[in-house]
Amino acid sequence: MVSYVCLNWVLLVLFTGPAVSELVVMGEVGQDVTVPCRYSVRDRNGITSMCWGRDRCPNSKCSRPIIWTDGWRVTEQHSSRYQLKGDLQKGDVSLTIVNAREADSGIYCCRVELPGWFNDQLINHKVVITKARISTASPLTYTSEQTSAPGSTSEPSFTVTRTWPSVSSSEAPQTASAPCSGPSDCLDVTANLQNTSVSLPSQQHPEHGLYIWIGSCAALLLILILALFLT
Repeated sequence: MVSYVCLNWVLLVLFTGPAVSELVVMGEVGQDVTVPCRYSVRDRNGITSMCWGRDRCPNSKCSRPIIWTDGWRVTEQHSSRYQLKGDLQKGDVSLTIVNAREADSGIYCCRVELPGWFNDQLINHKVVITKARISTASPLTYTSEQTSAPGSTSEPSFTVTRTWPSVSSSEAPQTASAPCSGPSDCLDVTANLQNTSVSLPSQQHPEHGLYIWIGSCAALLLILILALFLT
């Protein structure tokens, strides 16, 4: 009876294998991606060998192995892009994929070989490498005003604006607000503004002529009164 139970247990372990955990690691193209894996080291006797493979962990060793270590140093390395940068003697056997590519996506097996039957520590990692995100924000645009042709000596464009005195709408000139197309046009506009402004002061005081006329009438009326008094 005891032998039958032991035989069933051995067959169950052989066909099902040891328990394997699985983790997901995300990364981007061009970056260094670290796939974690650790085991407990209590003393120097606890340092052991391990391997990384490009497939799920089999019943023994690693399928498609990419790197091996005896616990002290790396003994086999499929490519310089696969590195163990952790402290091996402290049980840090994390795998670093240098300059990751989309082709690096897939299942990775970390197998730590511990003493005893079916005691190995197995971890399957699903590594997903995606392209770097590209910003979709619209670019900023900058505009500048330029009135001269490219390659020529340009004068900065400017706007002539002038406030006129309060006069009737028929006499008030139009305000020049459009930018000048060139230095000669700006000089013409400025000269016209000055000529127009010279003629305005005579129109700003129309009451002055009215006062003179009233004074003249009063003087004539006074002379007539004096003439009648004398006669």
